[in-house]
Amino acid sequence: MPIDIPKPMRQITRLCWAILGLLFIFSGLIKLNDPVGTAYKLEEYFEVFAGDVPALSWLFDPLKDASRFLSVALSSLEVILGVALLLRWYLRQTLYILLALLVFFTFLTFYSAAFNKVTDCGCFGDFIKLTPWTSFGKDVFLLVLWAVVFVGQKHLRRVFVRGTPGLMAMTFASALAIGIGVRALGHLPYFDFLPYKVGNNIPALMKPAEAPRYQYTFTRNGQTLTAKEFPTDTTWKYQDMKVLNPEKSKPLITDFVITDPDGNDVTQQVLTGNKLILIVQNTNKTDRERFEQFNQLFAAAAKSRKHIDVLTITSTSAGKFDSFRHDVNLATPYYFADATVLKSVIRSNPGLLVLHNGTVMAKYHYHDIPALYQVEKAL
Repeated sequence: MPIDIPKPMRQITRLCWAILGLLFIFSGLIKLNDPVGTAYKLEEYFEVFAGDVPALSWLFDPLKDASRFLSVALSSLEVILGVALLLRWYLRQTLYILLALLVFFTFLTFYSAAFNKVTDCGCFGDFIKLTPWTSFGKDVFLLVLWAVVFVGQKHLRRVFVRGTPGLMAMTFASALAIGIGVRALGHLPYFDFLPYKVGNNIPALMKPAEAPRYQYTFTRNGQTLTAKEFPTDTTWKYQDMKVLNPEKSKPLITDFVITDPDGNDVTQQVLTGNKLILIVQNTNKTDRERFEQFNQLFAAAAKSRKHIDVLTITSTSAGKFDSFRHDVNLATPYYFADATVLKSVIRSNPGLLVLHNGTVMAKYHYHDIPALYQVEKAL
């Protein structure tokens, strides 16, 4: 005699199934929006593992070199698996692959949290920042969702697409996910979630949004007092202090410092007036073939009525960059900044940044070098 399926368990399973599938699709798409940023995060993990386990550096060093390919591949796989789960396409096989990914991600986030190695997992790109332990908790939650779905597979027997339609649907989803990632890899992210996005004023973000507000804890004869100011009664003994508005009392940009070849701070100078800035993060990995176009643009900008100052900012050492600029006939003044800062400023090496009194007016990938009129229009 057939056993009735308990409705609560069926509903719970389907809820977990929907949440798990949608979270994988969301996570994958967020990473595919900025595959270069995801690749930076993978490089960080591989560097940590290569340093902590020197015997396996032969494995992690090649993986670091392949970080951009892995960025698109793994992020696309998340989307593909999420779609397959929602369509219930080869459900059992899909669940096994999902489990492998979840175990891998859970290991990474636990390792980061337990040993404080990577402070942001990059699980949702730069859209949502998670602390290491929050990231680990998120992965444990996903494992719980997976377990509920796996145990309750009998409640998901109906497959939405079978045979050729199913294959076509998965092929389309795969091509779309990979296409999104590949295009973003060769251009700037579709959506910029970093502090240096177009429209943001860098000097304003270098200041806190509001003054810090504190809450103090005092004790006296077993009693506890919390207050926003020190009490006038000095018999209360100070115990603790916490900031009530930690996010708003801390500047969003804390490390934007530009120096000249002599080590002088020229940050304020760079953030004043109209600036067309070439960002060269690393001369070893920069695309040299584009510099003829850059030089043509810079020569035209020097004659612009907009009074555009052209300069280059790099994180490469002075001697090495001086040799590089002669190789590519780059005649602009050049300055220096931290490599991590430049990676946040623009996901392109080289790339262009257009500033007006510190406000980001436009950003261009080296595949999308603008004409002078486009730069003038942005200003």
